[in-house]
Amino acid sequence: MDAMAVGERLVSLCREGKNMDAINELYADDVVSVEAMEPPAGGDRTSQGIDAIRGKNQWWNENHEVHDASVRGPYPHGDDRFCALYEYEVTFKPAGQRFKMEEVAHYTVKDGKVVREEFFYTM
Repeated sequence: MDAMAVGERLVSLCREGKNMDAINELYADDVVSVEAMEPPAGGDRTSQGIDAIRGKNQWWNENHEVHDASVRGPYPHGDDRFCALYEYEVTFKPAGQRFKMEEVAHYTVKDGKVVREEFFYTM
């Protein structure tokens, strides 16, 4: 599967709210994920390996109530990369804080799997 096909599948699953399915189906075991900044609770901007990515997404799901979500794309860049634009309105449950968020995700694909994702956003 080329990068555009991976991107189309990933965006389709995310539009259905099946983000974890996208990870399980489309991510390489040794995937690397890089956030724009360090997590507010501490930790590293970079997560390595499929289990770390699953854990990061599980934390997001457990700590956020999603009121609205959308994704646009994929936007291809060559044969091995694409971007998607995500927009969310969520409440951070521990603080009861509701906010809107936009982020650009840049994905690198190798052998039909996402091997790297990088997120661009402001807080």
